[in-house]
Amino acid sequence: MIRRTKELSDDILLMNVSAKGRTAHPDLAIASALPNDVQVSFEFFPPKTEKATESLWNSIQRLAPLNPSYVSVTYGAGGTTRERTHNTVARIRKETNLEPAAHLTCVGADQGEVLDVARQYWDAGIRHIVALRGDPPHGAEKYTPHPGGFAYASDLVSGLKSIADFEISVAAYPETHPEAKSPEADLDNLKRKIDAGATEAITQYFTDIDIFLRYLERARAAGITIPIIPGILPVTQFKRFVEFSNRSGTSVSKWMFELFEGLDDDPVSRQLVAASVAAEQCRALHANGVNQFHFYTMNRADLCYAICHILGVRAQTDD
Repeated sequence: MIRRTKELSDDILLMNVSAKGRTAHPDLAIASALPNDVQVSFEFFPPKTEKATESLWNSIQRLAPLNPSYVSVTYGAGGTTRERTHNTVARIRKETNLEPAAHLTCVGADQGEVLDVARQYWDAGIRHIVALRGDPPHGAEKYTPHPGGFAYASDLVSGLKSIADFEISVAAYPETHPEAKSPEADLDNLKRKIDAGATEAITQYFTDIDIFLRYLERARAAGITIPIIPGILPVTQFKRFVEFSNRSGTSVSKWMFELFEGLDDDPVSRQLVAASVAAEQCRALHANGVNQFHFYTMNRADLCYAICHILGVRAQTDD
């Protein structure tokens, strides 16, 4: 049974220190590191320029010592970043000790082309694929399956499993996919992906943790047992965050507007607030039994590094 955040709010936030200097119970200390059971993963996108490549690799090198479960690299709409995604993933495999995961979609290629890309990944030592239906190409109003291609993510998962025993992550939507007929139909779609061979689900980001916890309860009640990992998007620029949320069907809570008000031209304060918000989200989720988090880094390391530090996910030392 998942414990609700409201029931634990006093446990999480109360520091029991009196005016006489009585020591707080260590389990109730504000901002103390979480138990040593937190697992993290990071998502990057393939760079377009030499400068962007340098920035990406600086971020990878900064986050690598945190020993993430894996790092994933996205695949552009319509397959527009196929070569850059492959090159980035292959370089991570070759030049680091990180476990890379390559995004792959149904868009812009027939089944043979997609499976050829998957075989190239397997031959390069890539054992983890994030399998997605994919967004329509730029300029297209809605998704249309490619002639001769995989129609949906569940079909892609089946195809991948037919050529190699990949670990496969798929997408999940706490606020329901915008094109789904109903929340129940959306969960049925997740079940199809699992039946096809998916081993874990990563969610779209959200602002209130109750959205994720209610979704997790519904998924478990529907018999879905694979790990469902919350996607965490630290806010870098709030206006862009709101615009992207509106396009993706993600609700932005009123408290976030109030919290980021007046910080548009104050990037330092905005970053401090953003780190605090994401860390509190993760700590509250952890209090409800969640210990895996997938961070959408936007190819920037500092925010995610600070959040992980608060959570007790830190670079390994020889001490």
